[in-house]
Amino acid sequence: MMRRHLGPASPSGAAAVFRKELVDALRDRRTLATVLLSSVLMGPLVLLLLSSLVASLESRAEQRVVVVQGIEHAPTLRNFIERQTFRVEAAPPDYEARLRDARLGDPVLVVGEEFERQLAAGDAPEVLLVSDSSNRQAEAGAGRLARLLDAFSRERGTLVLALRGVPGSLLQAIDVEERDLASTRSRAAQFTSLLPFFVIMAVLYGALNAALDTTAGERERGSLEPLLTNPAAPLALVIGKWGAVAAVSMLIALLSVLSFLPAQWLIRSETLRSLFLFGPREALGFVVVLLPLAGSLSALMMAVAIRCRSFKEAQANNTVVILAVSLLPLLTLFNQGGEKPWFVWLPALAQHTLMNRVLRGESLSAMDVLAPLVVGVLLTGVCLGYIARRLRAAAVR
Repeated sequence: MMRRHLGPASPSGAAAVFRKELVDALRDRRTLATVLLSSVLMGPLVLLLLSSLVASLESRAEQRVVVVQGIEHAPTLRNFIERQTFRVEAAPPDYEARLRDARLGDPVLVVGEEFERQLAAGDAPEVLLVSDSSNRQAEAGAGRLARLLDAFSRERGTLVLALRGVPGSLLQAIDVEERDLASTRSRAAQFTSLLPFFVIMAVLYGALNAALDTTAGERERGSLEPLLTNPAAPLALVIGKWGAVAAVSMLIALLSVLSFLPAQWLIRSETLRSLFLFGPREALGFVVVLLPLAGSLSALMMAVAIRCRSFKEAQANNTVVILAVSLLPLLTLFNQGGEKPWFVWLPALAQHTLMNRVLRGESLSAMDVLAPLVVGVLLTGVCLGYIARRLRAAAVR
């Protein structure tokens, strides 16, 4: 193949490639489907599922049910439970199997036949609280049931001391007052901490098809080599292609964030609706944090795909990028010492950390925004330089 003169990376050449690649990307049905599913529908779907979960937990808490086996042996305990506005229900015979299979969402209290006799004799009757730590609903109710039994024990102790003329305050050596330092936004972030992860994955998968199609896809179709015969320099081609992929990725980031604004009307839980405050300020914080990630991920996936000769091969090789982006935010789960300063210097982890700060109502400093921006620019530059070298070598051949 005769090599034509490759001129410098002129802005006009890059702009022409950008327009051509952007039009091709938006014509692609896979890209359009990804834009619609991962951005426009993601916010409403995630908030709807989250609100359904919170609403179900609230509904179960409002039922105030205590599941007991052998409650007929403890009328005193039953009286106390009902005075606390709880409803007593008999445990099914196969309650252990139901707890293991998560078919029973309440812990089971097992009362022995000698409960009342031991209680009248001044002994401490033993009860068994049965739960399953792998059953989240039952495990959550176990703490509530344990506190209820502790209140019953204190009441009985106070009555015994009162009958003997001893003040019941002797049972409580100190008065404990609780103070929760978490703000309303921080409590809401406990439920919405997964939202940044879904947004990051939407940006990643949104850029994937466009990044693969403009590199390995063109090579597979045989249109990449003829493109290199144009007078434009490889760097101009790379910048134009990357600009189109990054524009698609940034569009998905913008639509994903904006979708949370109207999606708040779909929240079924009144508690979550009052806690989750996501307005224009929070949306702006999300967008500022996500744009550098969208640009750098587009360049990184293109750099991986330019080495491949087919779309499927590029897709398989980019699973490493997808895996890394999905695992980096999980470092916050395994780190028990709180956020570290180096979190903001790792792509994906930085965005996950900063977006959670926005959800907690914290303000972002200039360094918080500048650190991921610098990393994103450096990563983008390295990847684009590598792609340009690969194209230059192909043009020489």
